[in-house]
Amino acid sequence: MKKKVVVLSGAGMSAESGINTFRDSGGLWEQHRIEDVATYEGWLKNRKFVLDFYNRRRKQLLTAEPNAGHRELVRLEQAFDVHIITQNVDDLHERAGSSSVLHLHGELRKARSTIDPNYIVEIDGWELTEGMTDPQGAQLRPHIVWFGEAVPMIDRAAELSGQADIYIVVGTSMAVYPAAGLIHYVPKRTPKYIVDPNDVPVGVPNVRYIKEPATVGLKKLVDELKNMDFENIDF
Repeated sequence: MKKKVVVLSGAGMSAESGINTFRDSGGLWEQHRIEDVATYEGWLKNRKFVLDFYNRRRKQLLTAEPNAGHRELVRLEQAFDVHIITQNVDDLHERAGSSSVLHLHGELRKARSTIDPNYIVEIDGWELTEGMTDPQGAQLRPHIVWFGEAVPMIDRAAELSGQADIYIVVGTSMAVYPAAGLIHYVPKRTPKYIVDPNDVPVGVPNVRYIKEPATVGLKKLVDELKNMDFENIDF
């Protein structure tokens, strides 16, 4: 049976594909205050502004391509049972070919009803505009988990983290909760790898740091893991 590898990916994973990171310096996202574009209060205040903001991000995403880091995680599936938990709202993991991707913060290329959270649809193209509604006539909103909203997939993510034989954190500062707390569900004996050019303190045992961007660090790690005899290693 293949060992289970669980990967927690963040903004740094997609940055090398040209996708703007969630938080730029000064708490801005594409030169906008996060309170204006990533909260329900912002939506109520100026719905058209929020829709336009995500339309621009969606249009950008359609021109982006998976990078070498995404493809390395696909290569890892040759030898391991790989499950990706991503904080990213893009679909680059899926487009690279990863077979198991759980989105914590929603998906940019989907919309959902403002009255029925279970009504979720794919967006054809990049535009979601005022007047696009669910069957009950309710306006569709971006299928994004905004600040202050519940994270519906967090329990499943915690369950997966607790089952990991190997745990990889890549491209995230581990500063945004509840995602940052997932590593504490990982068994203590499970080897954990942090792939990031910056210092990412996590406060758990059995951690190895690979201080490289995703494209470089994941190639090194995947090469190493595929050549390692885990059956004879006592973690």
